[in-house]
Amino acid sequence: MPFRDSFGKVRAGRYHALAPTLSPNVSTAADELLLKVMPPRAPRHLVVRQRWRVDGEALRDTPILLVEAPPGFGKTALLAQWRREHLSHGRAVAWLSAQSRDEPARLVQALALAVRIGAGRPTFGHTLLEGADGRHDPDGLAAMTVWLAEVAQTALDLVLLIDEADRLPPAGRHALAYLLRNLPANLRCIVAARPDGAVEIDDLIHYGLCVRLGASALRLRLEETIELVRLHGGGLGADATAWLHEQVEGWPLGLQLALSVQATGADLRGGGAPLLREALVGQLLDKLDPADTEFLIRVALLDPLHPALCRALLPDAGAEERLARLARDTPVFLLDEQGDWLRMHRLAREALRERFAALPVAVQTTLHTRAATWLAAHGQPEAAARHAYACGDPALACELAERSLYESFMAFGRQGTVLEWLARLPAEEVERRPRLLLAAAWSLALSERHDEAGRLVERLLGLPGGEDAALRCECALILGGAAVFADEPDRFAALHDPWAEHPPLHDPLLLQVHANRTAFRTLLDGDPALARLRQQQAPRQGHDGPALGYVNRWGELVTALTYLWEGQVLLAEQLLRPTLAHAEGQLGRRSLFACMLAALLASACWERDRADEATALLANRLDVIEHSALPEIVLLAYRTLARVALANGAEHRALELLQALHAVGVARRLPRLCVASLSEQVRLHARQGRTETCTTLCQRLDSVCTEAQRTHPHGPLWWRSTSLLRELAVGQAALARQDWRGALAAFTAADAVACAVRLGRQHIELLGLRAWVLARCGEPADALLHEAIGLADAHGLRRVFADAHPALGDWVQAQAQTTAPAAAPPPAAPALLRTMAPANGTALTPKEREVLTLLARHLSNKEIGRALQVGEETVKWHLKNLFAKLDAGTRQQVVQRARLLGLLEPLPG
Repeated sequence: MPFRDSFGKVRAGRYHALAPTLSPNVSTAADELLLKVMPPRAPRHLVVRQRWRVDGEALRDTPILLVEAPPGFGKTALLAQWRREHLSHGRAVAWLSAQSRDEPARLVQALALAVRIGAGRPTFGHTLLEGADGRHDPDGLAAMTVWLAEVAQTALDLVLLIDEADRLPPAGRHALAYLLRNLPANLRCIVAARPDGAVEIDDLIHYGLCVRLGASALRLRLEETIELVRLHGGGLGADATAWLHEQVEGWPLGLQLALSVQATGADLRGGGAPLLREALVGQLLDKLDPADTEFLIRVALLDPLHPALCRALLPDAGAEERLARLARDTPVFLLDEQGDWLRMHRLAREALRERFAALPVAVQTTLHTRAATWLAAHGQPEAAARHAYACGDPALACELAERSLYESFMAFGRQGTVLEWLARLPAEEVERRPRLLLAAAWSLALSERHDEAGRLVERLLGLPGGEDAALRCECALILGGAAVFADEPDRFAALHDPWAEHPPLHDPLLLQVHANRTAFRTLLDGDPALARLRQQQAPRQGHDGPALGYVNRWGELVTALTYLWEGQVLLAEQLLRPTLAHAEGQLGRRSLFACMLAALLASACWERDRADEATALLANRLDVIEHSALPEIVLLAYRTLARVALANGAEHRALELLQALHAVGVARRLPRLCVASLSEQVRLHARQGRTETCTTLCQRLDSVCTEAQRTHPHGPLWWRSTSLLRELAVGQAALARQDWRGALAAFTAADAVACAVRLGRQHIELLGLRAWVLARCGEPADALLHEAIGLADAHGLRRVFADAHPALGDWVQAQAQTTAPAAAPPPAAPALLRTMAPANGTALTPKEREVLTLLARHLSNKEIGRALQVGEETVKWHLKNLFAKLDAGTRQQVVQRARLLGLLEPLPG
């Protein structure tokens, strides 16, 4: 890695002179090995990987940790983090950077020197460092046994870090595997290597004695990317950072390249992306062998890749061996750790496809034809169709697309793929193929283009066989989905109810879709618990198979909606986190389904008062949500971001977002979004007492409702949710005028609607508002207040009162403090503590407190110095001050007296 090359001379100048002082009998070999056992300097912008902390749940008490990933995934940086953390826990840490010359004898000597330096034991490995040349121990196992025995005898709590283990020769790997299989109880080992089977310890992984972290585990999460960008001072907003994260796909080296380009002043998102690809080409592709570069250019048309597919594409290039080598030695490929398929990194693929486009047309056609033939023969009709279309065979492309697109959407949710083919194929070609028509109708129905779905359904029912009951039921499901996306719940109910009982369907996919719709229909009736029950009782044919995964997760989305409907944000969050992670992995972060799940989770996080997490979840997703998401999810996304902005003091940004929500309602012809926008604007202005603005907004709200009823009459389900928004706006406007009785009437009417349909969060908010208004009217409000506070605590709603009105939030907080039971008096201090006054000058400095804490762990001066990264003389100076301040003569007295004075936690019991 670049930083490893940059500090070699510094290390040589610093440590070379120490070699003769390590021991009078240290051999010349030890002097040569000295550099490889010195740990690297941690990078300046090292981001601590919180989920991979050594004391975290995933890695705690793990004797062996194997980190396998291609170059550029931050393996060495992660080892540097773990070294710091282990040192802070008082453990001795030995470091070894493996080399290709490390035959067993040399490897054992390096390990002995690593422990000698890392543990501060100048006599460790005396025999091994003077040892034989390996002629009498060719496999090194005898010497390794001696090393293991000496480690066990030291009784040190020792951690061994081995970097670049893939560079070891076969005999060295065998010796390392022997070491790992015979670890003493006081030794932990962390090995980092490229994923080429450098260390064959699969049995230890299966037995649970070793944890393996692959490339997917080392990939940066969005929150880690945000932190790294912040440390670099890039000045990027949440959307731009999320876009950058998606471009580099969490690849640490790719992010470093991107930040380097950003530092030059280029606007990556506004046209600087080619600069990023050029940086990648300059750093990587141009340094490859020309034959390797040509190979990558020709296979760049494939996504994903398989060794056999590459062999069919380039039969004379030694494709399988070349692909395996490039996947091991370069960061171009993202490995599928569960199989033989690989995927090119997005940046590399785009850069290589630019070069592929420059190849002669005949070459491109030949390659696309070979790819289409192989993919079609191996059960990949969707991918084969793309290549058939690219090589100029539209008839074959249509045939392959018809065979695959319906299953692609229904089983795997690839809506974007279907819409791309719909735009690519001639309309007459689509209309004469029923399976293509069905796929197109489904995809259009579950989007903002729901009107077009209706026309395709009419065409389907007009084809021969259109009277089939199963087909008509499926068409009702399609139109019902279109009605939901059109925010017409009454039309959805009318389409669903005739088929609610005993639908004439046989396909497990369609049966599960019908079950999801039944649960949603029950939710619209105001019974979220019954909706969940019906979702749970749905038929689960093939439940564990991949074909039902997507529609099952739609069921989880409906279940999450029922929890949010009730205000149960804790349960919603618990359900949504794994579902969102799976959707992002299968469909991509900016897929419509993943974006909708993220909006629901962001709403739950905001209610839990985690603004940063809510913002990160919605970063670079709002455009997808506003164009295609369910209306309720559009509302939640915009309202969450607006409330976050308002809480951060950016009222202008909150107003901009709410006005954008109104514009989305107009553009998608969803008047309820306009009503929600105006109602939320009233709430915002009521906080500041802007009575005229609130009055004007309420008038606009009434005009929207009137116009919606005139142009497109809605039924009671739509009006119920709309009337709730209107009553909330009327009540907030009354608060701005300090018309307490008017506000009470509006909030009481709104609460009646919320209770009728079990809208839990709105009910809790309205309980608090009613209690506050009653108190302002001089009437008893304690019962309502206590009920509201208790329900909010039970549901995990930390923002509900402050969001309703800041004065309500302050009042609830003040009332909760005044009515809280008095705290029990602290227990009397022991007599010794009551009579002993603190020693003169016991105000400790922060560094003295750190030394005192480590001293209480019985660490030596050297161990304290390593943990704090200071010299031993500095530790002695701090100890001298502690002796004086605590009037102690020994280290044990320092600790005991500090506990008596409350400077350290007392011993348990």
